[in-house]
Amino acid sequence: MQKKGYLIPLAFIGMMFFTVGFAMGINSYLVPLLQSTLNVSSAESYLLIASTFCAFLFFSYPAAKVIEKIGYKKTMSVSFFMFAVAFLLFIPSARHESLWLFIFASFLSGVANTVLQAAINPYVTILGPIDSAARRMSIMGICNALAWAVAPVFLASVIGKELSDAVLVDTNKPFLIIVAIFIALGIVVLFSPLEEVKAVGEEEPEDCPYAADKTSIWQFPHLILGALAMFFYTGVETLALSSVVDYAVSLNLASPESYAVWPSVGMALGYVLGIIFIPKYCSQVKALRICCWVAVIGSLMIVLCPPGVSIWCVAFIALACSLMNPAIWPLAIVDLGKFTKVGSSLVVASFGGGALIPLLFGFLKDGIGNQAAYWICLPCYLFIFFYAYYGYKIRRTRK
Repeated sequence: MQKKGYLIPLAFIGMMFFTVGFAMGINSYLVPLLQSTLNVSSAESYLLIASTFCAFLFFSYPAAKVIEKIGYKKTMSVSFFMFAVAFLLFIPSARHESLWLFIFASFLSGVANTVLQAAINPYVTILGPIDSAARRMSIMGICNALAWAVAPVFLASVIGKELSDAVLVDTNKPFLIIVAIFIALGIVVLFSPLEEVKAVGEEEPEDCPYAADKTSIWQFPHLILGALAMFFYTGVETLALSSVVDYAVSLNLASPESYAVWPSVGMALGYVLGIIFIPKYCSQVKALRICCWVAVIGSLMIVLCPPGVSIWCVAFIALACSLMNPAIWPLAIVDLGKFTKVGSSLVVASFGGGALIPLLFGFLKDGIGNQAAYWICLPCYLFIFFYAYYGYKIRRTRK
């Protein structure tokens, strides 16, 4: 079911995408803080990010079942209360200076994020015409990307100290504020005017002939390859947005938390271009291909340029990431019909790339240095390159 009047729903969903980015952006501040206060390695501190994204692997399918049972809106509301519980747990984690409690709290935050993203991503995609889905996702992406930058700045401003001077218990006050806000948001969403939406073919299978004879999501090659592309995309996007503060710390730059702004600015710029050009002047596929070229060039610039220049190139690959998510989503879940919710859960599960890629980056950083560790981005972008030119076109035909 496609609706023409979706300005108000987009406003509410935009707020939720901001929440997703904010929850993820908190790790940008916590990773270097844990390294300095607990004297842990980069690999150990990046477990915080890995634990957040591991939740996507385990809870995306249950989240889809929750949506089928209670609908999109109630699922969104529940996720905010789950966020509140997760961030409340960060307070005893700081008090006991326990890395493993932080990791567990981050995992719970990831569960909440999984539930929320399982609802809001397909909701935005099917809210209007599929050929303009990337445009709507770009609008949501601006909210998400800016929130990544807001989170570390918010923590630093409430704490009132330089990152190098902060201790773990300083995070108690900002986390209490966040808990209160998330509880309020859960109530607001529950009483919001969001309506339930259906993808083409969900209610009437004959409306989607391609999916009519299918019995499993594994019979949709474009979906499987799209999920893999999303896996690699999520990994490198998470790396671009969450590693720059740590990179600035390793270069002994002043106010390292301020560098979190620039990758977000890069992504926001890309989203603005997507809003302007998609679909009127540029198709979703073409936008994805352009971003792949920018990403490959940016990856090479990060590892080959002098360190003082290299850190600014992180914002360049963030710019390249901007339209990947908006383009991959509609390409992956188009023509799924009755399998749309379950298929969407598979794409959400692929957000687990945000667990593996940054964790591998952490190990590489310990072994070969921060700048050289960014080589991990190149093979990830090359697979997305394949999907943009060929993978999305693969279909299984009737026999």
